[in-house]
Amino acid sequence: MNCRYFPVVLGDRDYMREGSSREPLLWSIKLLITLVICFALQCINDVYFKVSAEEWLAMTTAGLRKGHLWQLFTFQFLHADFLHLLFNGISLWFFGRWIEFSLGRHRFAVVFVLTGLAGALFQGALMLTLPTVFGPGVVGASAGVSGLFAVFAWLESESEVRWNFVLPIKAKTLFWIYVAVEAFFTIVPTQRQGGVAHAAHLGGLLMGMQFVRLGWHRDYVSLPWENWFKRKPKTARRGTAASVAGFDLRSPSKQDELLSGDFISKEVDPILDKISAHGIHSLTERERRILERAREVMAKRS
Repeated sequence: MNCRYFPVVLGDRDYMREGSSREPLLWSIKLLITLVICFALQCINDVYFKVSAEEWLAMTTAGLRKGHLWQLFTFQFLHADFLHLLFNGISLWFFGRWIEFSLGRHRFAVVFVLTGLAGALFQGALMLTLPTVFGPGVVGASAGVSGLFAVFAWLESESEVRWNFVLPIKAKTLFWIYVAVEAFFTIVPTQRQGGVAHAAHLGGLLMGMQFVRLGWHRDYVSLPWENWFKRKPKTARRGTAASVAGFDLRSPSKQDELLSGDFISKEVDPILDKISAHGIHSLTERERRILERAREVMAKRS
C-alpha cells in the first residue's frame, strides 16, 4: 500500500495491528449500525410519532438561513429511503473498513467528518445561492462516504474495484469518472438527475483527494488543528530541515546512514514506541522531524 513507509518497523507494532481485543468493534461498523438505527427511527417516527425532527436535523435552506449550523453534520445520519441507505451502507462497509484498517480509527473519523463537512459546505452554499435550483433540503451520508472512497482511490490507485458490482475498473479511474459526473450535474442541475445532491458528493471527493495530497493520512503527520492549542517550549531549539539527529541529510552518504538499521533501532523505534504508549501528540518537534525526514528519504529511494 502507498501509505506504508516503514513496512518492517511499523508492521510489528501492536498499535498498528487491527483485531485487537482492545477495540472489538470497528468505528466504521459502529457508524454503519448508527445509520441503520437512525433510519429505523425515521420510519417509526413517520408512522407513530410524526415529530418534525427532520426539519431540525436535515440540511435545509431554511435552517441554514436561521443559523442551524449543526445541520452541516446531522444531515448525514438521515436517509431518504431504504435504497439510499443500502448503497451508502455498502460503500461504508467496503471502503470505511479499509480506511480504518490502514489509517487507524482516529484518521478514519477525521476523513468521514472532514469530507462530509466539505460536501455540506459546498452543497449548502449552492442551496443558499440558488434555492430554487438545488432544492430545499438534503439528507444522506454520501458526502462522507464519497470522501472515504476518494482516500481509498488515491492510496490504492491501481486496485481493481467492481463498478456497480459488475464492471472491473481501477480505483483511480473510477474516482475521476465520479468527479466528472458529479461536476457535470453540479454545473447542469437538471431534474433528470433524480434529486441527488451532486455538489455534496463532489465536495467530499475533492476533500478526500486533498486529504491524501496533504499527507494527512500518515499517522505521524500532525493535522493542522492539533497544534493550535499546543504551547511551544521556550527553550526549544529549531534544527534545519536538512539536519536531523546529527545527520546532514543533504549528503547521500548520510541518507544511507539514516536508513541504516542502527539509526532505525536507536532513533525511529523509540519514537514509534512512544506513539504506541502516549499517542502522536506526545512527540517533540525533533521527533516529528526525524520521522518526516526518514519518510522523505525512503520515498526518494522507492
